[in-house]
Amino acid sequence: MIRFDRVTKIYPRSGGAAALRDVTLNIAKGEFAFLTGPSGAGKSTILKLLYMEEQPTSGEVRVSGYNSKDISSRDVSKLRRRLGIVFQDFRLLEDRTAEGNVAFALEVTGVPRPLIPNKVARALTAVGLASKATAYPRELSGGEQQRTAIARALVNQPTILLADEPTGNLDTATGNEIMALFERLYQQGNTIVLVTHEHDIALHAHRVIHVRDGKVEKDEQIK
Repeated sequence: MIRFDRVTKIYPRSGGAAALRDVTLNIAKGEFAFLTGPSGAGKSTILKLLYMEEQPTSGEVRVSGYNSKDISSRDVSKLRRRLGIVFQDFRLLEDRTAEGNVAFALEVTGVPRPLIPNKVARALTAVGLASKATAYPRELSGGEQQRTAIARALVNQPTILLADEPTGNLDTATGNEIMALFERLYQQGNTIVLVTHEHDIALHAHRVIHVRDGKVEKDEQIK
């Protein structure tokens, strides 16, 4: 499902320093993999290569049937429809309710309007937010905002769920609740790649890929 084959990434303004160096890894369908490591290790670069915001300087990235070597801009859009992406800062639209934010992900991909309400309701129910459907982001706690963002990521039934520091703006108790939600989603068969530098969060891991100085330093199967 995900394969990095000897991937190196050098950003033009880095003076030749590599953000990633000769990285090879595979993540199979149905895995729950954590990317860990210090700031600047290359974790976010791996995610950007996964949803093809960036292209490798050398090597090859394959994601859900798409290949970085020959992917077109149209195919990048198709790939991203297969991915659900959750960010640390939620990225909710302040002028839309929780259900409006989730619906937006369907509207931009051209889902017929009559189908949207049921899909949105199912996604919000899946994250335990059915009762908050008409609330605006300012009326939601941090944990509820992140649940809304996760519902938005899930509503298109992605093949892979990507999460970039999803508990970074949350207190410990709320972060643990969000991790319990990711665990349930994994148990339901979702493929999840989650970036974190928080040691306590990594304790939930099934597989830990530790990145340091642009290289995979350790790859451990935990559960």
